[in-house]
Amino acid sequence: LEVGDDVIEVKSTDGDSHMGGRDIDQKIIQWIITEFKKDSGIDISKDPLALQRLDEAAEKAKIELSNASETEINIPFITSDADGPKHLLLTLTRAKLNELAAEYVDRAIEITKRAIETSPFDISDIDEVILVGGQTRMPLIADKVKELFGKEPNKSINPDEVVALGAAIQAGILQGDVKDVLLLDVIPLSLGIETMGGIATKIIERNTTIPTSKSQIFSTATDNQSSVEIVVTQGERQMASDNKILGRFVLDGIAPA
Repeated sequence: LEVGDDVIEVKSTDGDSHMGGRDIDQKIIQWIITEFKKDSGIDISKDPLALQRLDEAAEKAKIELSNASETEINIPFITSDADGPKHLLLTLTRAKLNELAAEYVDRAIEITKRAIETSPFDISDIDEVILVGGQTRMPLIADKVKELFGKEPNKSINPDEVVALGAAIQAGILQGDVKDVLLLDVIPLSLGIETMGGIATKIIERNTTIPTSKSQIFSTATDNQSSVEIVVTQGERQMASDNKILGRFVLDGIAPA
C-alpha cells in the first residue's frame, strides 16, 4: 500500500487462497496422531470423533504457544481398546511447532517477496509492515518478517480485526459516510475466460487498479457456430480447470461465418 494525503493506493497484491492457519492445525493433528500411535499402538486417524477433538486441541495448543514455550495436550478418553479407555497426553513445544509450520511460513515469505517484486518498491522502501490474521500472532512469523524487512512488524492493530476494520471503512466510502479517504484497490487474481483447448486466457491481469474495463476479440472455434459457452475464470494457472470458475453463460445469436 502507498498511503498519501487521504489516498490509499494498493500497488501490488499476492497470496495463496488455499493456505492458512488451518494447514498448520492439520500438521499438528498429524503429529499428535503419529505420537499417540507410537505410545499406544492405536491409529486414530480414521476415528471421526477423535479427529474432531484433535482439531480443537491442535488449534488451542497453537494459540497457547504464541505466549508459551511449551503446552500440554490432554485429551481424556480419546479412544478405547480391549483393555479399556485410552487417554492422550503429549507435550508440544514451540520449537516443534516451528518445525511443523516451517514450510507454510517460508511459503508466505516467498509470496511476500513476490508481491514486492511486482510493485514499484524495494524492500528498503517499506516503512511499516502490518500483520493480518490471527495466525500472524505466531512468533515465528514475526521473526521471519523482521528478518526479511530488517524491522519489527507494526503490532498496533489487532490482527484478528484488521480485515473487518478495512471492510467497514470501505463500506463507509461506498455509502458516502466516509468522505476523507479514497481507496484505489487492485484485483488480486487475473480474470479471464476459457478458450479452445481448455486454456485460461487472461483479460484483466492481477494487480490492475479497479474499477477498470478491458476488451478483447475472440473468434468461434468452428465454422457456422451460432453460440458459445463463456466460462469466466479467476487465477494464474494456464488451464481453466485449475483456476476458480466464477461463472458461465451461453452467448447465442452469433452470425454464421
